[in-house]
Amino acid sequence: MNRKTLVLPALAGLLAPVLAACGSTDGAGDGGDPIVVGVATHIEATKAAPAPLDPSQAYDVDAWNVMRSTLQTLMRLPRSGTAPVPEAAESCGFRDTQNEQYRCTLRSGLKFSNGHALTAQDVKFSIDRMRTINNTNGPVSLLNDIDKVEAPSDTEVVFHLSKPDATFPQKLTTPAAAIVDSEVYPKDRLHSGFDVVGSGPYTLKVERKNNRIAKAVFTKNPDYKGGVKVQNDKVEMRFFDDSASTEKALRKGDIDVMNRGLSPDQVRGLENARDKHIALQEMPGQEIRYLAFNTKDPAVSDKAVRQAMAQIVNRSDLVRNVYSYTGDPLFSMVPTGLSGHINSFFNKYGNPSAAAARKTLRQANITTPVKFTLTYTTNHYGSSTVKEIRTLQRQLNSTKLFDVSIKGIDSWQQFRTDALDGKYTVYNMGWFPDIPDADNYIAPFIGKQNWLGSPYRNSKVESQLIPASRQQTDRNAAGTAFKQAQDIIAEDVPLLPLWQGKQYVAARDDITGIQWALNSASGLQIWELSRGVAD
Repeated sequence: MNRKTLVLPALAGLLAPVLAACGSTDGAGDGGDPIVVGVATHIEATKAAPAPLDPSQAYDVDAWNVMRSTLQTLMRLPRSGTAPVPEAAESCGFRDTQNEQYRCTLRSGLKFSNGHALTAQDVKFSIDRMRTINNTNGPVSLLNDIDKVEAPSDTEVVFHLSKPDATFPQKLTTPAAAIVDSEVYPKDRLHSGFDVVGSGPYTLKVERKNNRIAKAVFTKNPDYKGGVKVQNDKVEMRFFDDSASTEKALRKGDIDVMNRGLSPDQVRGLENARDKHIALQEMPGQEIRYLAFNTKDPAVSDKAVRQAMAQIVNRSDLVRNVYSYTGDPLFSMVPTGLSGHINSFFNKYGNPSAAAARKTLRQANITTPVKFTLTYTTNHYGSSTVKEIRTLQRQLNSTKLFDVSIKGIDSWQQFRTDALDGKYTVYNMGWFPDIPDADNYIAPFIGKQNWLGSPYRNSKVESQLIPASRQQTDRNAAGTAFKQAQDIIAEDVPLLPLWQGKQYVAARDDITGIQWALNSASGLQIWELSRGVAD
């Protein structure tokens, strides 16, 4: 097969694939060699975060990709699209007009990989456990609106919500709502290590090295009952230090697929390669990159400082010179392609202007240059991160209004822990959506239990706009509240959006199903991959 770049939509309204992957699927995945997926990151256990594959702790895209394949949820995102469909459940739905009671009926015959039956009591246990442990690094905030969970029978689960939440079905598709065995997982503490006991499409065996996963082997679960059609018998996931070594393994044929972390140079190289055995697929992406502020830190506590930064940062420069147009400038925390998006930061600040920033600081009586450290994680968001940070440093310092130093942190878990503890003044972060809804780009960052541990508060967003949006079953109708929230964030600048990334999957040309490899929340669907016959 000739090398080709496939451009396929991934969001609602743009979801019908127009090109199929090359190769034949006849007998694909039945026996033979496993499909090997390379990932340019590491999943590690640390003292601060000892349970990287426990749903109560894990809250990053790589761990979630492992859990989506091994742990079931009541609902899941479909092959394409944004409307949840049943997974461990046979059916689910709201039972009132206020979106406050949600009831599910389980499929019959569900069992965990250890042979234990999966019942509604396990679902209740899993949700209650998540909320009891209440891990600050974990995704518990996604379940904040649950008042109580009932299991009136072995097959029925009832969620009573403390307030209306039309996004609740989507939240049940995330590993935050993963179902674990109540006989294996402790109810009030983390399940340390790398063992997973689930009921998903695959069972998992992990090879470890120095408290990191070196290789994860996914074997088709013969007892799986759910909505996914598994296209292969076995998948291996191998972890690499960087995207360059991952690409090298792909070109050598040591791995079959690579996803995430591709640098712009790699994208161009794979697009222009003469190698006829690799295909690169581009998809619209909902990954965003932004700066987060500790709004209690004296250096940036005055919003005029943050506003001045918003007036200086040149997103087009980042996208052009750092990311070679593998992303787009982002002027709101809500990315383009989602209902409710508006360009709030551009509407307020316009094009980059040092003169405007100087005026903002002068009117607020801010002494310049404003000095602080911009902190970033060196190996979690790809090899281009350091260039991005240095570009931001140059943009700010060249105005003489700021004196920014930079600091890289090698350990992602350490970076996350220190950020939550308020040790950083300004730091660079990325976000992959939990659910493909504008709510997920605002609610996690605002409020008392926000994911960043940010001290920023806004009562209108927290108490009025987010609750109002969650009463709207029609998500387009929720757009008015989201637009107001985006304007407030642009005014106060507790967060500074930078760019929105595209998604890429590179694969050997005998691998089929890559057009379905990512769902609408950018989650990796390894069950869609199979081995065909190269053209």
